[in-house]
Amino acid sequence: MYYSARNLYNSKVNFAYILNQAVKGRSLIRAIAYVIKADIKEEQNFFDALSSIGYEVKAKDLQTFIGGAKKGDWDIGIAMDSIELAPKLDTIVIVSGDGDFLELIKHLKYALGCRIEVMAFGRSCSSKTKEEADNFTDMDKDRKYLIKR
Repeated sequence: MYYSARNLYNSKVNFAYILNQAVKGRSLIRAIAYVIKADIKEEQNFFDALSSIGYEVKAKDLQTFIGGAKKGDWDIGIAMDSIELAPKLDTIVIVSGDGDFLELIKHLKYALGCRIEVMAFGRSCSSKTKEEADNFTDMDKDRKYLIKR
């Protein structure tokens, strides 16, 4: 979400508004924010802010490979958490437009019986992810998802 908001709108993401819209009057069981620790000065303030608005923050260190390539990847962690939590949930909201989650969405829907909602910036969201979700919220259509830099 961070990069989509920055690259598309030169803005930051309003994570409080996302949480509010994802819940929409339902009972919130858990809201998990998956973050990468990159040893940037302000990142702990950001992680603390996420925690203070209701997210459980799961952090992982940025990996640096020989040759200088860097990677921060939570795909498997998100998939495992979703599969483990699914039997206790009616609805799972995935806030990502990443097409890599397509098979996870299908598994959560058809094998585990959950309703799957996706929230993402439509311009940077996989079309197959949009189609497979039971509900897609296009965050491009509401500027309240953004905070100007």
